[in-house]
Amino acid sequence: MRGIMIQGTSSDVGKSMLCTAFCRILSDEGVKVSPFKSQNMSNNSYVTVSGEEIGRAQGVQAEAARTIATVDMNPILLKPESGMKSQVVLFGKHLETMDGMDYRAQFYEQGLQAIDQALTNLAESFTHLVIEGAGSPAEMNLNDRELVNMTVAKRADVPVILVADIERGGVFASIVGTLALVPEKERIKGLIINKFRGDAKLFEDGVKFLESYTGIPVLGVIPYMDSHEIEQEDSLGVGVVQQQSAIEGAIDLVVCKHPYVSNFTDIEPFLTEPDVSIRWVETVEEIGQPDILLVPGTKSTIADLRYWKKQGLGEKLKSLTADTWVVGLCGGYQMFAETLSDPEGHDGVAVIAEAGFSLVPNMHVLFEKEKTVQRQKGKVKFGSLEVQVSGYEIHHGQVSGVEHSLIDCGNSGEGYCYNRVMGTHLHGFFRNPSCRAAFLAPIRKQKNLPLPAHEKREDPIDSWAKHVKNYLDWKKVTEIMEASL
Repeated sequence: MRGIMIQGTSSDVGKSMLCTAFCRILSDEGVKVSPFKSQNMSNNSYVTVSGEEIGRAQGVQAEAARTIATVDMNPILLKPESGMKSQVVLFGKHLETMDGMDYRAQFYEQGLQAIDQALTNLAESFTHLVIEGAGSPAEMNLNDRELVNMTVAKRADVPVILVADIERGGVFASIVGTLALVPEKERIKGLIINKFRGDAKLFEDGVKFLESYTGIPVLGVIPYMDSHEIEQEDSLGVGVVQQQSAIEGAIDLVVCKHPYVSNFTDIEPFLTEPDVSIRWVETVEEIGQPDILLVPGTKSTIADLRYWKKQGLGEKLKSLTADTWVVGLCGGYQMFAETLSDPEGHDGVAVIAEAGFSLVPNMHVLFEKEKTVQRQKGKVKFGSLEVQVSGYEIHHGQVSGVEHSLIDCGNSGEGYCYNRVMGTHLHGFFRNPSCRAAFLAPIRKQKNLPLPAHEKREDPIDSWAKHVKNYLDWKKVTEIMEASL
């Protein structure tokens, strides 16, 4: 099986996004391509059609490859929790919770077996792989037992492209330093400079230097793309999910930034609304009188609930409900309960009964060992508008006692909506354009904002793939991928 691996000089250089572009470009060429990342660390997971968890990025990359996401595309998923530990999800199912030292000492051989099995399974259905690395391949304190960079390139027997983020500065040192330290350096067949701002002609001498000094071709200098509307993972990403609208009287959307906030991508869809300003707050004093106050998901519901209770957020939320939509998503929704119980500490903090914000009458949450992991769809009604929604649920907390369901799922209801208090476990709820429009419509009417014109927009993955291919020597990339090492 042919393939290419994208590694980076550090985290957040754009590996996931470039893999997404490569998957779509190859799919456009008629190639049966699959994404692969041996080990991902993220709380922003993607639920497969079989109800299993993989990294969100690999789910998006599968969509780019126009194929159905499976656990083989991300056999190992680490989901950080409070207390320096992570859930280990193996082939989509929770295995156990471990700290970093135990994971390195006890899981390595099992991890190698999982990688080999996943690669074998993918080879049965695909001709090409686009493989994503993690962090940097030159982490000298970790490389003896790493499961995600050159170890994977060697086992998959694929060439590597090294990506550097020029926006951060120090791009020459990061590339040269990585090449000086990385094992299996001969596998690196090309360089990509990502997130370039300004006139590319100013970097022509930089390209010449890199090619002369390293002997490795620069395959492209990719300009920074301000808005691509493609979901990202939660590492280093909260800062980008905010905007200041230039429209007078814009909708003020406030998001509570917990210590253990997760799934910030649930807020990303609002970036497509030009009349919505998004700001994050860490204290009650910063909240003010917004139009929407959103309490997002969390890696530790009870720990973050206690953080906000100390600040008096419960009282603030109750004082806002007359004029403000108060919205809870997943763990944020669970905070709206009267009580939360987690006697065995499945959510990270063992507690018999913790008082919630009591925004939803008779709502109680019990955290159980078995996690709900499923795709969900149904109907939502905002005023006279009824719309279809779909998304996925991932949570240990089981809710009881709730009336006034938000979503009609056919045989059951999900979430809560009454008197401007709304909550749901459904990740991706606001990614449904018709649902988002129906939710915002009465707020726009109240603020005398015009309804946005409906216009057909290009698939953001297509837009991003065209952008990347336009600045990349794709012919050379193809030659590298098809050539034997």
